Amino acid sequence: MPIHVDHIAAADPAAPTPDDIRRIWSAERRLGAGTTIVYLNRIQQFRTYCALHGLVEREELTLERVGRFIDWYAKRRGLDPLSLRLSSTALLSLSRVYHRLGLAPPDWRPPRPVKALLTPLLAQYAAYLTQHRGNPEVTVHKKLGHIGRLQDHLIQAGKDWHSMQLTDVDAFLVGCAARYSRSHVSDLACTVRCFSRFLHWSGQSPVDISEAVIAPVQRRHERPRRSLSWDDVKRLLMAVDRSSPSGLRDYAILLMMSTYGFGAGEIIRLQFQDIDWDSGTLSVLRPKTGVAFTLPLLPPVAKALAEYLRHGRPADTPTRHLFVQMKMPLEPFVASSAIRHILMKHAKIAGIDAPFLGSHVLRHSHAARQIDLGARPQVVSDLLGHRDPESVSAYVRIATASLREI
Repeated sequence: MPIHVDHIAAADPAAPTPDDIRRIWSAERRLGAGTTIVYLNRIQQFRTYCALHGLVEREELTLERVGRFIDWYAKRRGLDPLSLRLSSTALLSLSRVYHRLGLAPPDWRPPRPVKALLTPLLAQYAAYLTQHRGNPEVTVHKKLGHIGRLQDHLIQAGKDWHSMQLTDVDAFLVGCAARYSRSHVSDLACTVRCFSRFLHWSGQSPVDISEAVIAPVQRRHERPRRSLSWDDVKRLLMAVDRSSPSGLRDYAILLMMSTYGFGAGEIIRLQFQDIDWDSGTLSVLRPKTGVAFTLPLLPPVAKALAEYLRHGRPADTPTRHLFVQMKMPLEPFVASSAIRHILMKHAKIAGIDAPFLGSHVLRHSHAARQIDLGARPQVVSDLLGHRDPESVSAYVRIATASLREI
């Protein structure tokens, strides 16, 4: 039976009232009226649970303890606990209210354990990649992951870096070839070659086996980049419902990706200081190459960003990142998969059924569009932040595909 939300009461007199909760949620511009009512009902159920068990509400606002409440309520009502996951979101929002009132609830999740530090050798290799190879952080992280897999393989074989032989590397790559694509195995082999040279250079290995490491043949630009037609890009943008905060955010993201050729990496790293409203410019760092440059803040993009910042982005969000999640905790995106999800969601609404809707598809579409409009490949390469001008030839192949229709 629905609960009249204005009758919510808590045993703790310092607990927020329904009016407090409504006021703070309204200021955050996150929840609609219907969701607010549902969340307040879940809070009432939680307060009943705390009262029956003599618990202090504020102290129970952790993921683990809320899980106990959900199990109790599910058993009492004969429900599947999985059907009550919304209760966890509602109570996380209540925890946010406590924070805003200065009542300091416990951490929702326990602090993450500190990641194990790199071994001295891998720390030295990471520094070598950064200082001598010019690799950006994202590439260093990827290569360390590759070397970690090789290290696991060696440990299973009873070997270490000093005793590693070419046969060990061959066995590792053959095993990877059975599980991964040819391009990924080729990437792994490239990392192993580089690391093998480093081992010999640093005195960790008596022999340099790098030149003998064999990788699958990966012909350059074997396949053109996959892109959407420009009509599909326009349909995608028109399909975004901009009447909600998340819609305003998604539209701004997709518009910037299609207008500037941004990938997910650029989007999730954008911060307030990257926008110069007075000069009408946008500062961008390409995470893959480390190339930094300035772009004009075009009027449609400026308008979309202004609408999002005024009416979409939650107020008092504790980060300077431009784009944030619309659920608690209000954090910036941390992976490209979130951007891919946004793109796929609106592509489905637009009726775009393409098998390659990755987070880079709008980057590829933008590049192909520029080539079609007559932009010189070198200019497109510079705008995309490529270090190698030949990289743009893949986009040229996309554009020339349209000639076959003539």
